[in-house]
Amino acid sequence: MQRLIFHVDVNSAFLSWEAARRVAAGEADLRLIPSAIGGDRDKRTGIILAKSIPAKAFGVTTGEPVGMALRKCPQLVLAPPDFRLYSKNSRAFIAICRRYAPVVEQVSIDECFLDMTGTGLLYPDPVAIAHIIKDTIFSELGFTVNVGIAPNKLLAKMASDFEKPDRVHTLFAHEIPQKLWPLPVGSLFSVGRSTAEKLTAARIRTIGDLAQAELAYIQKLTGAKLGKLIHDYANGIDDAPVLAEPEAVKGYGNSVTLEQDVTTPAQANQILLALCDSVASRMRADSRRCACVTVTIRSNDFRNRSHQRRLPEPTDVTAELYAMSRALFSELWDGVTPLRLLGVTLNDLCDSGTEQLSLFHDEKKERARKLDQTVDQLRGKFGVTAISRGSVTDASRRVGRKYKAELDPDKQ
Repeated sequence: MQRLIFHVDVNSAFLSWEAARRVAAGEADLRLIPSAIGGDRDKRTGIILAKSIPAKAFGVTTGEPVGMALRKCPQLVLAPPDFRLYSKNSRAFIAICRRYAPVVEQVSIDECFLDMTGTGLLYPDPVAIAHIIKDTIFSELGFTVNVGIAPNKLLAKMASDFEKPDRVHTLFAHEIPQKLWPLPVGSLFSVGRSTAEKLTAARIRTIGDLAQAELAYIQKLTGAKLGKLIHDYANGIDDAPVLAEPEAVKGYGNSVTLEQDVTTPAQANQILLALCDSVASRMRADSRRCACVTVTIRSNDFRNRSHQRRLPEPTDVTAELYAMSRALFSELWDGVTPLRLLGVTLNDLCDSGTEQLSLFHDEKKERARKLDQTVDQLRGKFGVTAISRGSVTDASRRVGRKYKAELDPDKQ
C-alpha cells in the first residue's frame, strides 16, 4: 500500500499565536504589520524569535538582535514571548489533527506528521482533507498552517516549506523533478550551511545535481553516513515511520552561534552557564539525570571539536554540569582561536530516582538542587525569561545577545 503522509506546520508560530489572541480581543493583527516576537524595545535587548511577512520585507530576520531589527525597521511592533500561550495553542492544533489522522507524531511545538495511509475510503481526496484540516485549525483557533502531502516524511516536510502561508502542497514521486530538484542544494533537509558550501564548491548547486551525482563522490565530499542520507533525500527516499509515541530522549543539548566571536575564557564560561542552565532545566522537566557531558566548539574557520567525560554519578544539578563543562572547555580550547559556536549536550540518561546513596549528606549539593527547583518553578509560572542566573544575565549584556539558539540533533 502506498504510504500517505501529511506534514502540518504552523506559519510563524509564535507571532501567529500572539496575533490570534490580539485579534480575538479586537486589536490589530500583527501578521499584517511589521511586527516580531522577542526582546525589549526600550532596552533594545534580546533576539527576534519570529517576525511577520511585512517585517521580513524590511530585512528583519529570526535570530538577529532586536537593536539590529529596529535599525532596519524603526516602526517594528515588538511583542514579548508567552510560552504558556504557545503551549496552549500547540496542544489545540495537535488535538484537531488527531480528529482526522489515526497516527500523529508531534516533532516540535509547531509541527507534526500525520500518517494518513489507508484512509482512502474515509478521505478519497488527500488534498481536499488537507484543506479541511488547515481550514478547521484557522476557523477554530485563528491561525494558519501549511500542509505538505507526500509518500514519506521527508517529502511531506519539504512540501510544507513551499510557498507560505496558508497553503497545501503535494510532493509525490512524479513531482520530484519539477518541484524538488530545481531548489538550491542548501534547501534540502539535513544539508547545513557547511555541507552546502562544500557541495556548491564541487558544482553541485541544486538538489537535482545532488540526486544525479554518484553516491561515492558525495560520500567523499561529506562523509559516508551524511553522504548516503542526503543522496537518498535528494532522490526522495525516506523510510522513517510516523511514530504514535515519541522516541525515548537520548540526550539534551543546546548550542549557540555567535555573531561576535568568543575570545576570552570569561565570555565562554558565561555562555556555557547559560547553555547548562537551559539543557539541565529541560532534563529536570522530564525527571531525568545524565552521567555524561559533552562540550562542542566551532572556531571562526568553521572547524568543530568536541570533548566528553562521564560524571562520578548521574546528576541534574546545573552547578555540577557547569563545572564539568568548564573543565572540558578548558581542555578543548587553545585560548587563542576565536570561537563562533559553543554547545553542551547531556547523555547517558537515567530516571531522577536513580541516585547512588551516600553515608554523608551533601548540604552544598542539596542547596544547589533547591535553587534549581526554585528557578524551574518560577519559569514554569512566568515563562523562561522570567529569571536568569547572575552570570547568564551578564553574558547577555557583554555578548549583546548576538546569537541564535540551535537545537542539538540529539534531543528533540
